Amino acid sequence: MAIDVAALRLHFPSLADGTAFFDGPAGTQTPRPVAEAIAGTLTGPLSNRGKVSPSELNAENAVAAFRAAYADFLGVPAEGVVHGRSATQLTYDFSRHLAKSWREGDEIVVSRLDHDANVRPWVQTAERAGMTVRWLDIDPETTELDLASLVLTERTRLVAVTAASNVLGTKPPIRRIADLAHDAGALVFVDGVHYAAHDLVDVPALGADFFVCSPYKFLGPHCGVLGASPALLETVEPDKLMPSPDTVPERFEFGTLPYEILAGAAAAVDFLAALDPGPAGTRRERLANSMNSLHEHESTLRTRLEKGLGDAVTVHCKAADRTPTVLMGLGGREREAQRHLAERKVVAPAGSFYAYEVFAALKLEDPALRVGLAPYTSTEDVDRLLDGLSTFG
Repeated sequence: MAIDVAALRLHFPSLADGTAFFDGPAGTQTPRPVAEAIAGTLTGPLSNRGKVSPSELNAENAVAAFRAAYADFLGVPAEGVVHGRSATQLTYDFSRHLAKSWREGDEIVVSRLDHDANVRPWVQTAERAGMTVRWLDIDPETTELDLASLVLTERTRLVAVTAASNVLGTKPPIRRIADLAHDAGALVFVDGVHYAAHDLVDVPALGADFFVCSPYKFLGPHCGVLGASPALLETVEPDKLMPSPDTVPERFEFGTLPYEILAGAAAAVDFLAALDPGPAGTRRERLANSMNSLHEHESTLRTRLEKGLGDAVTVHCKAADRTPTVLMGLGGREREAQRHLAERKVVAPAGSFYAYEVFAALKLEDPALRVGLAPYTSTEDVDRLLDGLSTFG
C-alpha cells in the first residue's frame, strides 16, 4: 500500500495557501486532529489529576493515554515513558541525575555527529565532575561516524550518540555502538529526535538505555519524551520535591504536567499510525505499516530531489544510510537562496541548526541550506523547490 498524500494534506490547515514546507527537521506542520485534541482537553473540563471529579479524571486519562501511545511508539513499557518540556531539557535533567554516581576520572563519550543538545549537557557535566570527555569522530569522506575513534575503558560511564544526524541525515550503527558500550559497562543515551520522524523506533532493538525524541518533529506539539526500561529508571534518583511522587516515571516529571500537550502528543501517534495502517492490528503494528510506507514515500522524493539538483549545489550528505534530509551549499549565498525560495512560498531554512560539532568537523561554512522531507511533502513541492533553486542566480 502507499500513503495518499493528497488526502493526507487536507488535514493540515497550514498547507491551504500552497506553501511548500521543507523545514520539518526543525518542526513539522500540525494536522487538525492534533490541534483538536489539545483544544478539547484544555477546554475539558480539566483540573489537576485525581480520581473523583470528571475534570480530575480527564487529566488522569490524558496522562495514561500519553504513556500508552509512546509505549507503542517507542517499544517500551508505559512506565518507562517520561514527559519533558523538550529533548534538550530531558538530556540536561538526566545528565544531572546520572552524574550523582559518577566520579573524577570517569569518562563520557560524545559524538561529533550530534546536535549540541546531546553534546553540551554531557560535556558540561564532565567538566563539573572532573571526568574525561572522549570524542567519536566523523569520517569526512563518508559523513559517517568513524568507529575506530570509539575509545571505551573500564571508566566509561556513558556513550551519547544520535540515531540520525539532524543535518546530514546519517544514521549510525546504533546497535553496534550500544553493544560495544555495554560490553565496557557503559550506558547509552540516544538522541532520536530526527530519527523518530522517519523510522519506526524500537528502543530495545537499538540497544539504547535512554532514548529521547520530540513530538513536534513528527506532527505533534512542542514537548520532549524519554523512553527507558522502568527497571533502569528505578536506579536513577533525581532531586525532587518531598511531596511529589517517588514512583517511576512520575518522579522525573517536575510540577503539574501540561495535560493538553500530552493529549496532542498522543494524537500525533494515532495520526501517524493511520498514514497507511494496512490490515487491522495493534497500534504498534499500524505504526510499523505506516512508517514503512512513509519510508518509501520519502525515499522516492529524496531521489527525485537529489537527481534534480544542479551543479551549482554542493550536497554535504554522503552516508549510505540516512534520512530524507539534504544539507547543501550554494557558494556562500545560502541566506539569499532562503529568501529567494520564501518569496515563492517554499520554506527551506539556512543555518547550522545546533549541529555545532558537525560543522566544525567537516569545516562547513555557516550557514548551509537544509531541506527536509515530511509525510505531507508532495512531488509538486519537490518540483517547486527545484524550480526555485534553478532560478536562483
